[in-house]
Amino acid sequence: MINEMDEQEASPIDSVTAGSPADEMPRARLSRRQVIALAIFVVIAIGLLYGLLPRVAGLKDTWNRLEEGDPWWLVAAFFLECLSFGCYVALFRSVFTVGRAGSRIAWRESYQITMAGLAASRLLAAGGAGGVVLTAWALRRSGMERREVAARMTAFLVLLYAVYMLALLIGSLGLRLGIFPGPAPFGLTVPPAIFAGVALIGGLAMALVPRDLDARVAQAVSPCSRRARVLRWLAAAPATVGSGVRGALILVRRNDPRLLGAIGWWAFDIGVLWACLHAFGASPTIPVIVVAYYVGMLANVLPLPGGIGGVDGGMIAALIAFGIDDGQAIVAVLSYRVFAFWLPTIPGALAYFQLVRTVQHWRADPGAGAEPARALP
Repeated sequence: MINEMDEQEASPIDSVTAGSPADEMPRARLSRRQVIALAIFVVIAIGLLYGLLPRVAGLKDTWNRLEEGDPWWLVAAFFLECLSFGCYVALFRSVFTVGRAGSRIAWRESYQITMAGLAASRLLAAGGAGGVVLTAWALRRSGMERREVAARMTAFLVLLYAVYMLALLIGSLGLRLGIFPGPAPFGLTVPPAIFAGVALIGGLAMALVPRDLDARVAQAVSPCSRRARVLRWLAAAPATVGSGVRGALILVRRNDPRLLGAIGWWAFDIGVLWACLHAFGASPTIPVIVVAYYVGMLANVLPLPGGIGGVDGGMIAALIAFGIDDGQAIVAVLSYRVFAFWLPTIPGALAYFQLVRTVQHWRADPGAGAEPARALP
């Protein structure tokens, strides 16, 4: 059965453009000046979030209010965040090891790559670019071919963000139509529902993009011209996304329970916000928390490391718009970000150094674990 599926569904991996023939993926490099600038930005962001913001909101005693949070709910938030990261690791291992007998990426390596990648996403670039570069580099060093890395990473992201958009669509429509309990302001229900619906339809439509779209575009003009190179580069993006969508559908049809990690990653992280709200006396309905969470997460597209400031402000504004007391919204979101953003950076940094040692071990024995590129089975 698996062999038949390999033959029938080989296109997702083959359709990804290979790029330059370099022997390794690029590393994320930061100069000393960039590191200093990043550190200054983080310090300023923390000062604004945990110092100035509460004062502007008239909550000068925010730190006292943080101390008054119910410790049992905060302990629950900690364990929910651990479960969220556990689901992320399980999903990663499912996507990047399926169909690869003898893969070097066991549970230990999956933990190192995911935690280091998440830390890089938070501290190096917006939109997860830093984590993508680091993850791709580690996968290449594990023995994966460049095209297979691109195909599997795209499928991984498609699975994650399909859950995001589907939950945002269902939550927004459910509140607006009165199916779910809770307030339903127009700006926080209708536009997000439209955005999520368009994203889902557009993503599914990408599955219809030909796997050789870039080659077809290049052939439509002089193949050696600069215009052909530009057009082929532009066509590579939808071709890669289409490959990821088809690869994600292949994985879903396998019914691997680890794929539920895509749901668990979001669900348990939202659970952290839910627990933090209860810790400070706020008890909005779960659909309200879900929509406010996802609306706030849209700020990750802003050019801010890890969405620092943008995500926090977006979630706080959304919760207040849903009728949550401003003081409760602020302390709950600031507490949530401690668990979801700041706390994992420490094990993430440690995982990065562990990953470097793992990669050095792989380089010392390059033959073991190396496999030819293959389709998602």
